[in-house]
Amino acid sequence: MMNKTNTLKFLGILGCMFIGSLLKAQERKAPAYPLITHNTYFSIWSTTDKLNESATQHWTGADHSLLGMINVDGNIYRFLGKESTSYKTVVPASDEKAYDIKYTETEPQGDWKAANYAAGNWQTGYAPIGDDAKNVKTLWKSNDIWVRRTFNVDNPLSINELFLKINHDDNIEVYLNGKKIYTKEGWTNDFKYIALSNSDKSALKAGSNVMAIHLKNTAGGRFLDFGLVDKLKDNAEKVQVAKQKSVDINATQTIYNFTCGKIDLKLTFTSPLLMNDLGLFARPVSYVSYQAKANDGKTHQVKVYLSASSNIAVYRPTQEVTTTKYSTSKLSVLKTGTVEQPVLQKASDDMRIDWGYFYVAAPKTSNVVQFVTAEKDAADAFRKGNSASTAKNGKMLALNTVIPFGQVGKAAVEKYVELGYDEIYSVQYFNKNLRPWWNTSGKETIEAQLTAAADEYKKVIAKCEAFNQALYADALKSGGKEYADLCVLGYRQSIAAHTLVKSPEGEILWLSKENNSGGFINTVDVTYPSAPLYLIYNPDLLKGMLNGIFYFSESGKYPHPWAAHDLGTYPLANGQTYGEPMPVEESGNMIILTAAIAKAQGNANYAKAHWKTLTTWVDYLTKEGLDPKTQLCTDDFAGHLARNANLSVKAIVGIASYAQIAQTLGYDDVAKKYRAIAESMVPKWIEMADAGDHYALTFDNKNTWSQKYNLVWDKVLNLNLFPQKIYDTETKYYLTKQNKYGIPLDSRKAYTKNDWILWTATFAPTQKEFEALVHPVYKHAVETESRVPLNDFYDSNTGIRDNFKARSVVGGFYMKMLADKLNGK
Repeated sequence: MMNKTNTLKFLGILGCMFIGSLLKAQERKAPAYPLITHNTYFSIWSTTDKLNESATQHWTGADHSLLGMINVDGNIYRFLGKESTSYKTVVPASDEKAYDIKYTETEPQGDWKAANYAAGNWQTGYAPIGDDAKNVKTLWKSNDIWVRRTFNVDNPLSINELFLKINHDDNIEVYLNGKKIYTKEGWTNDFKYIALSNSDKSALKAGSNVMAIHLKNTAGGRFLDFGLVDKLKDNAEKVQVAKQKSVDINATQTIYNFTCGKIDLKLTFTSPLLMNDLGLFARPVSYVSYQAKANDGKTHQVKVYLSASSNIAVYRPTQEVTTTKYSTSKLSVLKTGTVEQPVLQKASDDMRIDWGYFYVAAPKTSNVVQFVTAEKDAADAFRKGNSASTAKNGKMLALNTVIPFGQVGKAAVEKYVELGYDEIYSVQYFNKNLRPWWNTSGKETIEAQLTAAADEYKKVIAKCEAFNQALYADALKSGGKEYADLCVLGYRQSIAAHTLVKSPEGEILWLSKENNSGGFINTVDVTYPSAPLYLIYNPDLLKGMLNGIFYFSESGKYPHPWAAHDLGTYPLANGQTYGEPMPVEESGNMIILTAAIAKAQGNANYAKAHWKTLTTWVDYLTKEGLDPKTQLCTDDFAGHLARNANLSVKAIVGIASYAQIAQTLGYDDVAKKYRAIAESMVPKWIEMADAGDHYALTFDNKNTWSQKYNLVWDKVLNLNLFPQKIYDTETKYYLTKQNKYGIPLDSRKAYTKNDWILWTATFAPTQKEFEALVHPVYKHAVETESRVPLNDFYDSNTGIRDNFKARSVVGGFYMKMLADKLNGK
């Protein structure tokens, strides 16, 4: 046992640790911070709590570097991003020089890893290796491949720090002269630089060497390219790191405050995603605003610098880009894009755009200086005051902008830069390439968009600030502070997982990408959870999520009596690519959401236009919905399930929703008929699902349970189908099942979905119970070690993501606000 003094000391240490961890938790506002958020391609995030502790990234994890520095009286501070590391090639990967390999797709006998292994009967090929014929030299389509590469090194002792340079998809083991130097389950998006230990480095010999690799495909694509590099000593003068004082996230802005020596800098990223103005909403331009003022009462000479990587316009950094520097009557502009310009040539989940052009622009009145360098030389150029362009074409270039602030005193001086992207064509829709919304006519120019953004700068910023405040106040009123903070995190993320275009028929299309969970375009069971956000702020956007699915059925291209799952793989919306249908799921979703549009808009005109299709779908639900056979629901990662009680709820609510629409349209007999069907199903559901203190996951097993998140629409649409006892019983039971980061999805596993938790919480009988269910979800957002744009699917005990990130479904956080709005609260 401890004596009293030691006990006090121990408690004191514990207290310090607790306060320290509390402070650390309070520092974090998000797992990843949104900086530029327009669509699935133009989407840049910071994954550290301090903006200058990491390179900024695309949501897929590939570096999309924005580097920001400030010169204060000759002292230089870095406040945004991180400088790229310089490497010298030891053994080139194929982005620098072609190389040959030996490979086999049959498991080799003997010690295939050893330097002296005889691989004479292996095939000869060239790197890179993979399954995309357009981008590889050796085609590999099996599940396993063994690869050997022989190379020479003159003087390994001269190497400073040895790194493995590798891009692989997916599980891999790498050996150097028989010594294992790298292993990973999973894949990379582009080249990663893996530091090797001194022990690994000692395996490298002067003369001939062998790297041997086993690569296993478990899902998705296949790819391999590799080499060795030497990390060069940084002889450049080190810049100081600006001190970050705060960060705040609002609906349309992320705002940082720094101390940079004797200057305080406020840095604001604004993506003006205001849904009441689709022209502004679809304009692919974000602002990076700088406000500088002295903190010592004196005046100081100030210059601010932004370097933006050409990688923002490529799929892989190995692609050649071209750059242009020019000016318009009002703007100074830098532009970059790939030489290749393969418009809409690829469709996959883990993808960056490699067509169209990225722009950095600033008003001429700001007297900016713009120039292009290699990315590795960019920061050094600013440090040394060089502003000559040293590159025009190549790989991994930097678009550099120096903004002179002149003498800055205690009065704040504000300037800004615009970042824009012209996709030229955004998606392919049933084999027709569609331009972005802002250029539907094909006669608009990105320069006009950039100019309009500059002309309207002050007005747009004021609108964004007013909207930020209004949204937060409404969310706070609906659900309390933690709920409001979650809604703010969901806003830009949900929007940026879509693109806005007009169909050939002139209809709005607001097409989602199923980010990091298959890459499908316009998935109905992604639309379903995302819908509350759009129902609140612009129901026309929800119509834009349903229009393509209606067209797919009504054109005869999808001949089934239920709704499709998706329209293809992003950005190619040419028809469903998911492997099988989800008939009850998708038909229920489409009917419920059509009813929600009618409720939000106060008329059922939209439903009337699709009445025949809705009737086909509701008749399917009437026949198959009460006690569903074995099929998938939106939680398809959990596998097939028969007699799914929550899916049955969706069918019942869907039938009642159809009846509600019929009533609004004055189809009284139809309304009565389907209302009676839905009402007759409810007591049967209760009898089949009743498990005493809760309701079961499946009708045939009372020892199971699940979140019945589909029930929420009964409350939101005022259908009044299910008795209050069900809501009271389920909520009480859920509160006994909560883990650290939320209620599990059901009794099978510990994983959960935060969008569904917030739907479940919305039908909780009291505000206290609502907040108790929301709290662990908020805790997850500020504590998870998965530093990605908020993932919705994670382990409820550890908070670590199971899969998924940056998805639009976080629009579902707005369900409580939607319920309050539609019910006049």
